Amino acid sequence: MQDGRLNDKRLGWVGAGRMGLALATRLIEQGCDVAVYNRTRAKAEPLAELGATIVDSPAELGDRDIVFTVLAGPTDFKQVVAGPDGLLSADGHHPAVIVDTTTISAEASAVVRAEAEQRGTALLAAPVSGNPKVVKAGRLTMVTSGPQEAHELALPYLEILAGGGVTYVGGGERARLVKVCHNLLLGIVAQSLAEILVLGEKGGISRADMMEFLNNSVLGSTFTRYKTPAYVNLDFAPTFTPALLLKDFDLGYDAARELEVPMPVATAAQQVVQALIGHGYTDVDFAALIELQARASGLELQSESAPVSDGLGRAA
Repeated sequence: MQDGRLNDKRLGWVGAGRMGLALATRLIEQGCDVAVYNRTRAKAEPLAELGATIVDSPAELGDRDIVFTVLAGPTDFKQVVAGPDGLLSADGHHPAVIVDTTTISAEASAVVRAEAEQRGTALLAAPVSGNPKVVKAGRLTMVTSGPQEAHELALPYLEILAGGGVTYVGGGERARLVKVCHNLLLGIVAQSLAEILVLGEKGGISRADMMEFLNNSVLGSTFTRYKTPAYVNLDFAPTFTPALLLKDFDLGYDAARELEVPMPVATAAQQVVQALIGHGYTDVDFAALIELQARASGLELQSESAPVSDGLGRAA
């Protein structure tokens, strides 16, 4: 059901890749007034069919109240916000709030935050946990940091995007660190799953049975259930690639060095992710870690073709 109150603010959206498309769709389907920019205009056209306005540059979103950015990395983010044709380039027309979901370093975010504040625009760092399938299932989660007033202003829209919950962690770039810590754990758990599944299979236990037991135990989680089809049926269609995971490990190590925190387990997992890339696993999901683990263990994996659930409401 559409809520007319959501039209109180005019929204802008930058980034219509797989993730951006899924997220923006949720806002439009709730009746929000959304204008969209994407570098490749054709990728934004599906949103126009839902009722969004398509613009030709980020500068054209300068008169929007709140603008969301879903971008690949710090270079794109800085260009979109503070570049010659960016959100802050128009005289006298700047968004009240920019909400950025990009996974970047705290240092890169702070540079853009300072430029935005000089023009009276608040930056809300808002990394997300999930992928397009999780978005569609209404299970995405989000963490935010920045001015609390900006968080409160954007919250009705954040709650549409993140059906799984929005956590505010304070000012500055704290949300960036939360997301990096989250993704370090993601890599560690993914490799741990690969190891125990290969160990079990070499002892005669099917991966489907192992994951069923694990998912029903106190160690089961949304993540282990969601990854079950990948590990059991070797479905490595990319949701998050090894290269992206390695980038987040690098961000994590930068933070660990600065804060003087030893990370021995994360270091071991990072080396395996690096090896995965070295073996040519690039345009695949990082769950392919199980194939590398099996190879190192003298095991040739086969899909079990089992009707296992991903925990999001469907069997795979």
